[in-house]
Amino acid sequence: MTSVSALGSSQISSEIATVEARLQAPVTSLKTQITSEQADISAWGAISGAMSSLSQALSNIKNVSAINSRNVSTSDNTKATATASNSAATGTYNLTSISLAKTQEIYSNLLGSGAATLSGGAGNLVFTSGGKSETISIGSGSLTLNGVAAAINKAGDGVVASVIGTSAGARLVMTSSATGSAAAFTVSGTGALTQFDYNPSSAHTGEILAQTAANASVTLNGIPITSATNTLGSAIAGVTIALAGSGNAVVSVSSSPTNLSSSVEAVATSLNAAISTIAKETKYVPASTSSSGSSSSTAQAGPLLGNFSATSLKNELATSVSELVASGVSAGAVGLSVDSAGTVSFNVTSFANEYSQHPTAVQNLVSDLYTKLNGITEGAIGAASGSANGVHTAATTGFISAATTSLNGLVSSIDSQITQIEKQNAAQLKILEQQYTTAESTAYNASITQTYLGIFLGSGSSSKSS
Repeated sequence: MTSVSALGSSQISSEIATVEARLQAPVTSLKTQITSEQADISAWGAISGAMSSLSQALSNIKNVSAINSRNVSTSDNTKATATASNSAATGTYNLTSISLAKTQEIYSNLLGSGAATLSGGAGNLVFTSGGKSETISIGSGSLTLNGVAAAINKAGDGVVASVIGTSAGARLVMTSSATGSAAAFTVSGTGALTQFDYNPSSAHTGEILAQTAANASVTLNGIPITSATNTLGSAIAGVTIALAGSGNAVVSVSSSPTNLSSSVEAVATSLNAAISTIAKETKYVPASTSSSGSSSSTAQAGPLLGNFSATSLKNELATSVSELVASGVSAGAVGLSVDSAGTVSFNVTSFANEYSQHPTAVQNLVSDLYTKLNGITEGAIGAASGSANGVHTAATTGFISAATTSLNGLVSSIDSQITQIEKQNAAQLKILEQQYTTAESTAYNASITQTYLGIFLGSGSSSKSS
């Protein structure tokens, strides 16, 4: 009679593990694909960050005309100082016979203390300047030098008052708030205030002239100039001169590439970083071998090796410099270069030398550099919405964002596939386990039946001796 036997538990576990491994194989493959896609996402993220830094550096050369490219100095800062806009004409300007603009200043005779009451009763002060008059009424409660000064300052009509105290008494000082001959003023008073009258054309005057209001005067390269203030804003186009003292001074305005050079150097640094980042993510490092001929390291490939968009972006960034020419000036002439390895360098001295000879051409070159690189960065990372000259521009999305969105979508899709497969695998394994359980139960019952049949048929379980 044929015997019936059941599989052992270890055999069943082994069988189930084999099936589980076979079912898990597609999941493992999909997870490997996710790892690859996430590496691509990370690589694009690194490139996007480098391109954003480049875009920030480019913003500083967007408007070359706004970058101060003039250096101004004076031979004697105690006589004059100056500032210059980038549009100032270069040259040397001789300032001679400098005479500063002055305020008018008058003061009263010595009186009592600032708080002492003035005798003569309440009254008015009338200030006249440039044909216009202003009346200030001062009541009996304010008839002190301090009160008069406070009333004048409160009116604020071109005259500032103060009280100067001495051991011998106090004086009321009145000063025009502006310089220049047009700031001259007269004063007439009533009541207790008549003692503060001042009119140089009148015999009766209480105030004493300390300083006459006067315009500033200077000779600029032999040309006489006058000004109501000590600031000359239009004598030299683009140059503002602040007169500081009587005498002579020389103002020199020259081209200065310092600010522009620093901005271009920052662009070169960011550009080099962007190219290096792309190179890292697309590079291939072959396996190396030891002297004995055995392999000592495996080949390594960047996540984006062979990616056309990444390689094209790297080439565009490099050629934007290597092929840059404007107004007869090349990138190399201003110290911008790219070597065979794709490394960008910038020479400050070369830039300064070329700028000193061809400032306009260099500025045009920098403007062209901005235009080219900005177009590349916007294509890669997009641009925010904005408006210029009344024209609104909509926000754009760069290809890196589009690629990253697509990859993230693919990862999500694969995750969904994995979830579905794992559910199906779990269901199949459960069915298999149930089948083995049923088979074991059936085999066990069959074994018992076989045993009883053997007894009834006389085959029992007794053994025969040989």
